[in-house]
Formats: sequence, C-alpha cells, structure tokens
Amino acid sequence: MKSALILGGTQFVGKRLVQLLLDEGIEVTIATRGITADSFCDQVSRLKISREESDSYTLAFQDKSWDVVYDQTCYSSQEALDTLKALEGKVQKYVFTSSQAVYEFGTNHKEENFNPLEFTPTLKGRREYVGYVGYQEAKRAAEAILFQQAKVPVVAVRFPIIIGKDDYTNRLKFHVHHVKNEKAMFIEHPDFRYSFIDSEEAAKFLLMIAKSDYQGAINPGSSDDISLSEIVTLIEAHTETKAIIQLEGDPSPYNLPGSWSVDTSRATSLGYKFTSLNPLLNRLIDFYKQE
Repeated sequence: MKSALILGGTQFVGKRLVQLLLDEGIEVTIATRGITADSFCDQVSRLKISREESDSYTLAFQDKSWDVVYDQTCYSSQEALDTLKALEGKVQKYVFTSSQAVYEFGTNHKEENFNPLEFTPTLKGRREYVGYVGYQEAKRAAEAILFQQAKVPVVAVRFPIIIGKDDYTNRLKFHVHHVKNEKAMFIEHPDFRYSFIDSEEAAKFLLMIAKSDYQGAINPGSSDDISLSEIVTLIEAHTETKAIIQLEGDPSPYNLPGSWSVDTSRATSLGYKFTSLNPLLNRLIDFYKQE
C-alpha cells in the first residue's frame, strides 16, 4: 500500500489512522466537509466533499486514484452507493468502518450472524435513519451495497464501542465523573453487556487489515464483554466512592436497548492482538479519575 484515501480522518480513530499511515510513508489524502481542522499541515492532501451531495465526490475524485479507501463517515445506503460509483476504477480495496450494531441485540456475535449478501437495502439518505434502530439499518444497508456491488475487495470492520483517552464522546468519562463527584446516574439496564476496543488498537487494526489479503466482515476488540453494573463496580473501586443510581439521575450514555457484544476469535486467529478488557478499563478509569 503506497497511497490511501480516508473519508474522514480528522477526529478520534481517524486522526490516529492518518498518523500511522504517515509513519509508514504512505501518501495520505483526507476527504471531509472541511469543517474540522487537522494538525497534519502539509503532510496530507485534502479534498472537500459532502457525503450528502454525490456531485462533490465526482468532482473531488476526478483524475485521482489510491490503493485503499478507508470509509469512516458513511451513514447511509445512498452514500455507500454514491461513493462506490465515484471511486470506480480509482481504488484497489475498500475498508468500511462498520459497527457491531449490524447484529441483533445479543452477546458474542460471530461475523456470520449478519450476512450483507442476503440483506436487501433500501436507498435512503442519512437523515432518514433515526435513533439506534436507524443507525443499525444504515450500517447494514451500507454493508449490503458495498459487498453486493463493489468491484474490488471489501472489508467491513465491525467495531464494538471504541474507548480511549481521546474519546470525544466522553461516555466512559461520564460514568467516572458521576461516581467520583457523587452525582446521580440513571442506568436503565445494568446487566446488559457490551464489547469495547481501545482507540489506538482500532487504528492499528485498520492499518493492518488494509495491508492484508483479508476481505469480508471482521470483529476486532477485546475478547471479553462487560455489563454496566460491572463497569460501575470498577469505577467505585478506583474512586473509593459509592455510585448513586437513581431513576431521576442523569441518563447513562450507554443506555442502549439491548446487549451488544461480539466474538473476536476470527481476528485473533489471524494474529491480531487486543488488550484484555479489565486492564483497558482500569487504565482509562484511572486517567479520567485524575482529570
């Protein structure tokens, strides 16, 4: 891989991925709305696109080509289709940032539990997908478009919840600060279980999977899953403070409609390694506790 196009690349895992690519001497182009500044100066090329305006892709990608495209900002079937058309003949591999949300609620999902080749997508724009159910359909439909219509190898990286010191969503931080500061939280389903991945390891995985011959869906992440009640117990141990869980408390940002966790054995069987969940969470809880 000598060149890469990243649709996104200015936040969180995308920023980490850009730096990893640059460190390997890979020529990087980032395509964004041009709203969020980046710190890469003249190390990258920049294109301005809107994922909701297909003409912007056609214009931006004209007379250009890359070895790999990383699609980190696709949130609809229409965007997937438009991007495929605009990049036809211009890339050799398509790495799509998908989600464990493609699976039904439940635990330890294997990749075959959702087959995008058997899913019939309806063409919609991102504004037509509402809430968690909409997000689930959007990722399923985008995968279906890519796997059914792409003329190049496709990898769908079905990330679990991504956490790290640079997590701008502050969802884990929310829990740590609420316990530490003795603020009430509302956790609707404390026994629902979730999978996680470290943001640095997520970026490294994206780099390596693109350099490999792998194609298809894959679940990366820590091998274990954990419940919200177990997370709260870890936080209580670190802060030496009892959590206040009340109906009138601030709703947990992890209040999802069901459990979502994945089986990562395919990724580990290919040689990829991920930090075990407890050490990962303990490290981050300690970091947020100090803030």
